[in-house]
Amino acid sequence: MRFEIQFSGNEHIRSSHQKTIEITKDSHLTSQGNCIVGINATSSCADLPQELKEKLKVPGAKVTFSIRVGKHEFTIEGKGNPDLILTHSEDIVIRKSDFICPRTLAVKCDKASDLLPREMVSLLQDPKTKGTFTITVD
Repeated sequence: MRFEIQFSGNEHIRSSHQKTIEITKDSHLTSQGNCIVGINATSSCADLPQELKEKLKVPGAKVTFSIRVGKHEFTIEGKGNPDLILTHSEDIVIRKSDFICPRTLAVKCDKASDLLPREMVSLLQDPKTKGTFTITVD
């Protein structure tokens, strides 16, 4: 199953966090949100289709994320978990750790926002930039 979320850039995007990547429906961002790669997202954890949520809760489900900005693409692989809550109304966070809260979409991910190519980060620092966050669950 595949699901796409659109988002926008922001001048405060730093993409320097070593353990997480986040997109948010919020329309503003401070420089402290160093894991955030996009704002004005079209969906949060709470907005995901029920079928996708069920697939994410399959033990050990393989989840692939793709972040596309212009001609650039960044891919992350992670795992689903039966304990995922998936109810946060604003945010989606993917994590390298096993930590689960209502914002967590996947755990044990192989990359975090600090590895996003700097060319992508530069593009995302322009509020006019649009990106796509794609979730694929096998």
